[in-house]
Amino acid sequence: MRVVVFGAGYAGLTLTQRLESSLPDSVELLLVDETETHLVRHELHRLIRRPDVIHAIEVPLGSVLDRARVVTGRVDGIDPEAGLATFRDGRVPEVAGEDGTLAYDYGAVCLGSETAFYDLPGVEEHAIPLKRKEHALSIRDRFLDVCETAETGETCRVVIGGGGLSGIQIAGELAALARERNVPVGPVNGTDATDAGRIEIVLLEQLETLAPGFGSSFQRAIRAALADHGVDVKTKTPVREATADAVETDAGTLETDLFVWAGGIRGPDATAGERPTVRADLRLTESTFLIGDAGRIVDADGRSVPATASAAIRASETAAENLTRLVEHALDESSEFEPSLERYRYSVPGWAVSVGDEAVAVVGGQVLTGQAARKLKAAIGGGYLASTRATRQAIQLVQSELGLPERGLSDLAER
Repeated sequence: MRVVVFGAGYAGLTLTQRLESSLPDSVELLLVDETETHLVRHELHRLIRRPDVIHAIEVPLGSVLDRARVVTGRVDGIDPEAGLATFRDGRVPEVAGEDGTLAYDYGAVCLGSETAFYDLPGVEEHAIPLKRKEHALSIRDRFLDVCETAETGETCRVVIGGGGLSGIQIAGELAALARERNVPVGPVNGTDATDAGRIEIVLLEQLETLAPGFGSSFQRAIRAALADHGVDVKTKTPVREATADAVETDAGTLETDLFVWAGGIRGPDATAGERPTVRADLRLTESTFLIGDAGRIVDADGRSVPATASAAIRASETAAENLTRLVEHALDESSEFEPSLERYRYSVPGWAVSVGDEAVAVVGGQVLTGQAARKLKAAIGGGYLASTRATRQAIQLVQSELGLPERGLSDLAER
């Protein structure tokens, strides 16, 4: 019997690690991904200012897996009814059949999401998204060019489309990078002589508040943190179009030297860009599960689950239990009735978001800022990496987040 997990993101890696210990030894377990590494995407914005952080947030899959076989290939399509996957560009892995398809008895679609541009004219062409490390480094390079222009006395503008957590963190990181270059950040009013040699960072959100879907106290704290960093926040301002040097909005035209897009997500190419809906058992078909951003999950209480890392990780735990039950039932010839399946119930203890070197967090309804929020943010990232057995990367990430000396963390790891 073969079980295949498609995608090595938060859901895919967590699911695979759990299946390694729960599936019978006779079952072949494959993890398919386009690379041989796992990327901690919620820290991807850090590369804009600290490219070396890649060593902390990129984990070789072989170093954290025991029995699962890592298969490298970009999945082009999945037929969840037939239990078949196809691959892009003819790069078919060895485990595929002669017809180029990979067959499975049970599978899980954990391919994450791609950036949604909503067919807005010029946006995909002229904006840089943040989904991969190459995107982060491209944003960094372009922004450093903007800083150099501002250092000559020019006024510059950066526009970020999308006021969710990703857009917020990008804005904070850019503001912090500018200040490290001694370039002032703040709104340009066009008349004040002190505007010369500065960068205006504008964060656009089409809805009434930043971080839509989160609590109002959390939203207010984020907005205050961004204001402290000089970021100009414009809500109820949807993007309509983009050109090489301007962004068109309902409020008018914003000339821009750099446009970054964090405006939404769509499903992976393997599901034709769609995000299918699954119920609380996470079952897409009889033999295929769907977990994480690749789909829309409705939990046991009928709530729509947000597309976040923490939700994907917790859902994968339920999926692992259900897949194991179904596999064991299929292997047991004396078993007559299909087992009952667990139902996923969404529950997350809190949230944390970076704003430059600062952070805003909420735990149990209480909003935290300052050092307490920074420590919590570092603990979330480090704790996740430690849970995947990537201990060295966990230590490096905490060190980077809190500015701790490397030697002290090395000592801690040895204890």
